[in-house]
Amino acid sequence: MFDLEYQLKNLPDKPGVYLMKNNLGEIIYVGKAKILKNRVRQYFQKSQKHSEKVKAMVKNIEEFEYIITDSEIEALILECNLIKKYRPKYNILLKDDKHYPFIKVTLAEDFPRVVSTRKVTKDGSKYFGPYVDGSSVKDIIELIKKTFPIRTCKKNIVEGAKAIRPCLNYQIGLCKAPCAQYIKKSEYREIIDDVIKLLSGKHLDIVENFKLNMEKAAENLEFEKAAMLRDKINIIEKIGEKQKIILNNFDNEDYISLYSDGKDTCFQVFFLRNGKIVGREHFIIEDTFDTNSSTLISNFLKEFYGGTAYIPKTIYVPSIEDEALLEQWLTLKKESKSTIKIPIKGEKKNILVLVEKNAKTTLENFKLKYLQEKALYDNVLKDLKNILRLQEEPIRIEAFDISNIQGFDSVGSMVVFEKGRAKPSDYRRFKINTVKGADDYKSMKEILTRRFQHGLSEIKSIQDRKLEFSSGKFSVFPDLILMDGGKGQINIALEVLNTFNIDIPVCGMVKDNKHRTRGLIYNGEEIIINKYGSVMKFITRVQDEVHRFAISYHRSLRGKNSFHSLLDDIPNIGEKRKKDLLFNFKSIDNIKKATYEELLSIPSMDKKSAECVLEFFK
Repeated sequence: MFDLEYQLKNLPDKPGVYLMKNNLGEIIYVGKAKILKNRVRQYFQKSQKHSEKVKAMVKNIEEFEYIITDSEIEALILECNLIKKYRPKYNILLKDDKHYPFIKVTLAEDFPRVVSTRKVTKDGSKYFGPYVDGSSVKDIIELIKKTFPIRTCKKNIVEGAKAIRPCLNYQIGLCKAPCAQYIKKSEYREIIDDVIKLLSGKHLDIVENFKLNMEKAAENLEFEKAAMLRDKINIIEKIGEKQKIILNNFDNEDYISLYSDGKDTCFQVFFLRNGKIVGREHFIIEDTFDTNSSTLISNFLKEFYGGTAYIPKTIYVPSIEDEALLEQWLTLKKESKSTIKIPIKGEKKNILVLVEKNAKTTLENFKLKYLQEKALYDNVLKDLKNILRLQEEPIRIEAFDISNIQGFDSVGSMVVFEKGRAKPSDYRRFKINTVKGADDYKSMKEILTRRFQHGLSEIKSIQDRKLEFSSGKFSVFPDLILMDGGKGQINIALEVLNTFNIDIPVCGMVKDNKHRTRGLIYNGEEIIINKYGSVMKFITRVQDEVHRFAISYHRSLRGKNSFHSLLDDIPNIGEKRKKDLLFNFKSIDNIKKATYEELLSIPSMDKKSAECVLEFFK
């Protein structure tokens, strides 16, 4: 048994990382300390300085453990790694580790290319970004390809190498064909230099040069060439318009600020590259309560730059904790100097004020939308509870579906809705293992059995402290199971639940003669629902989502195994016989129905192979 008082008295007087755990042994918070003894004890001392979030966390702490490190910077690095690994409830957690897209000019190559990448490495290339919008990167690269005749192929082209035949891009004027040695390395580099100027925000120089050439072409009556240059000028100006100049310096800088409303916080990040905003991003963290802004920003920086692909030269913030330590950590990650600055006045301060205003607007809009959606979903769940006469509102709903084409690659899918919203992180896919052919009932029985078998196994492992609650994939059971089919599928689901002695309400869908849902079946009773009401819209949304998820998985399997067929599983049926059977019978269903004599009528079939087909589909 964990003796809290004893462990607190024996904490070491050294730097390290501490891990707070709840009564399930689940890690709910990870922190670092310069002196473990002082930091950990603070949580258990009564103090008015504790935020509401800290007070709530302390109530859930059942035990803790710690890891001693040699220095505070080692503690910070370990803290970031453990937060990423365990995703604790009370740490600031971003939705994912965003690796933003960059535009990469492959300068290490004799004839460089312009490509999109999400990974920045020291490979001799020049990188521009990050761009928050991936489609924006794609658009810019496409515009560059239309304007500058650079190669797009991945061939290893070296000056002086053996010439090869140029592709279509050369024929239509989109490439100078370095592969055919039609252009020198130095001449090609001049084109690339213009691309770099454009991406660096120096597009006015290029426009001026193009305008001079356009005027010269017009004077020489080369109107087609002049028109082409005019179009290129428009494209270059369009790229330039995508970036707003707000500073006259040319450093890479991030500006980070936040706005809190006493409960939740919105962090806003502006990415400035070469004095221009190339993108911005926001993150909303719920239940921060009254945590001070310096602590919030410090924790945010660790999470954000612990996962993002790029750390700029300078980061501007309104305030921060552990400034020197975080600078040291960022510099280690970047492998070159990175500085955190707190501007007091001037244009840098003005930008931070602008960032904070954006954070405030974003949080207010989020709250307004959230409250509207919450009211809508709350009403839907209340109505669903009343319609089905359930004891509680179905907070968690699971829906299941089967997808196959003529018995080929049967798959099952499970989608989850919590509080009326889809929860993709809990979606699960099942490849049918025990059922041959297109038998939806047996397939559904298999996936439901596997779902609840896994769930019960995980619950036991959690109770035995062999598995953390947050690591369970099936341990949370639904309040309602929604089947896409009618009584047949409901009976299958109830049979599986009875086998495991689990009591969960199951309802199915009633379809009209056009296979459109017109109501629900629950406890053997058909319930007609207003087809224009919010409940029907919600059910349709769940139904569409489970279909989409099942079909997308099925397509991915077909793509990986496009040449597999149910016939491949029949003994003595090779490629030749398979093709002949499908050519003559047109479908798997027709082969199933074929008689012994009809199978033998196929020239490539013999008695043994015909018997194998009949036996397989028996």
